[in-house]
Formats: sequence, structure tokens, C-alpha cells
Amino acid sequence: MTTSQITSLIENSTLRRLERMRINSSRLFTNKSRGEHLAGRSGQSTEFSDYRDYSAGDDTRFVDWNVFARLNRPYLKLYRQEEEMHVVILIDNSLSMNYEGKFERAQQLAASFGIVGLLAGEKVSVYPTHQPSGAPTCLAPCRGRSSLRKLFAFIESIEPEGATPLETSIESILKFHRGRGLVVVLSDFMTFGDLGRCFNRLFSSGLEINAVQLLSPTELYPEVTGDMRFVDCECDEVLDVSSVGELLELYHQYRIGFEERLRELCTHRSGRFISANAAASIDTILFDDLVRKGWLQ
Repeated sequence: MTTSQITSLIENSTLRRLERMRINSSRLFTNKSRGEHLAGRSGQSTEFSDYRDYSAGDDTRFVDWNVFARLNRPYLKLYRQEEEMHVVILIDNSLSMNYEGKFERAQQLAASFGIVGLLAGEKVSVYPTHQPSGAPTCLAPCRGRSSLRKLFAFIESIEPEGATPLETSIESILKFHRGRGLVVVLSDFMTFGDLGRCFNRLFSSGLEINAVQLLSPTELYPEVTGDMRFVDCECDEVLDVSSVGELLELYHQYRIGFEERLRELCTHRSGRFISANAAASIDTILFDDLVRKGWLQ
């Protein structure tokens, strides 16, 4: 018997592997509503955290009577608070992503993070970066297995369009976003703007930054010679270059330096960064790169 494909975004076999995984958040930014992540303060889960002195009015159910019998002094048992984490997924759908499979891979990664979040009991929302004026187009915060088809349908409906700078899009989206947790930014990060400012805004909003840079094979390993004309697909600006082959070394130096800059922007805000080849399979990126680096577990 042939099993029908659940979504066109990823194979059923990949989905089944994702069902057993969770997003590994290093900062544990969580909301106060109950969920499945351990927070940094005491609560009422079953995992013991610490002791403190008993104070008048404390719930006597949490007094450790064994300790009281030994020391003749009441101590209260503290437990880790389990709280909900909001997983925010930002998909760069500018025209520069519509090249050699970058946007399709971003859609697959968005679906993958969404699957893991929903099945782990987290709240998940999805925003394309190119937005009309006014309230943003988005997948409103949802949770649970029942929201999977809604997640897939929304991500499948996103098309690469527009030329809104990434940093402008992020600041616009944050005007409407509510909730602490982590943000997954899926982009090629091809912008002339100040990413440091918008990353500060993400961090100050209580979102741990997880940035995935997707580059095409040609962007990683260009093979060009002679005279070339470069046309910016987003703003149609034209640049004529002679003897382009001599510039390749400078290009690679800039690309590697830019990746390091992005990594610093994330790590200095207690976030994470990875650069991936869009030509690699989604399974390779997920189960080799992201699992190995501790993003998923």
C-alpha cells in the first residue's frame, strides 16, 4: 500500500524523523503560560530544583518532612517551572532568494522547524519578510498536531516577491509580535542595511536568534571569467566589471568575512548562526548540520 504524501514540502520519512525531535534552546526564553520547557525559576513540575527556608504562608505540601525530622527546621522543596516557548519563523521571500533553490530550501526548513515546534507543544508562528502595509501577513500563533496542515498550507502559499530590506521587515514584524521564545531567520542576508539594529530588537523582545544563511552553489563557488554585467534582481541596478576573474579572491574574502560578521551578531546576543549550501538536501542540513551543532535534539 502506498502512503500518500502529507505535504509537498518534505518527504514523509523526513517528517517522521522530525516528530521525535525538539528544538534545543540555549537561553530558554519562555512565556509564563504552562508548556514543556524548563524555565529559570521555580514552579510545580515534577523535576526537583532546590531547597529554600519555609516562610509563613507557603504551601505545606512542599515541605520536605524528612529534612525536618533530621534538622528540626522546615525547608521547602522547589521544582522547575515548565513553560511554553514561542517559535517564530521568518522566511526571507525577497527576489534574491528566488535563485538556485534557495527559497524552496527556506520553505522546507520553515516547515521542519514548525513541525518540531508544534509536536513538542510549543506555540509557532510564521512570517514572510516581504509584507504589505498595515498588519502583516502571517500564520498566527498556533500549537498542536492539528495545526500541521495549516502550517504547511501557509508556507506553500508564500511566493518570492518584493525587495523590502530584511532589517526593515524584521522591525515591522516586531511591531505586531508578542511572546518570548526563539526566532529562526531563514535568509541569504543580502542587504545593505544595519542588521545589528534589528538583531538588537529581536533580542530585546525576548527572542533567541537562530539565523540560517542559505547560499546557492554559484554564490559559494562562482565560475566566471572575462567581462561581466551584473544586474541586481531586486532593484535592477547594473554593474559592468572587466576581468571579473581577478575579483574572485576579493569576493571570497568578503563572503567569508560577512559570514563571520553574521555569526558575531548572533553569538554576541546569545544566539546561533549557520551558513548552508542550498544545494544540499534538506535531510543533510537538518540531521547532519543542525543536529551536529545542537540546534535540534
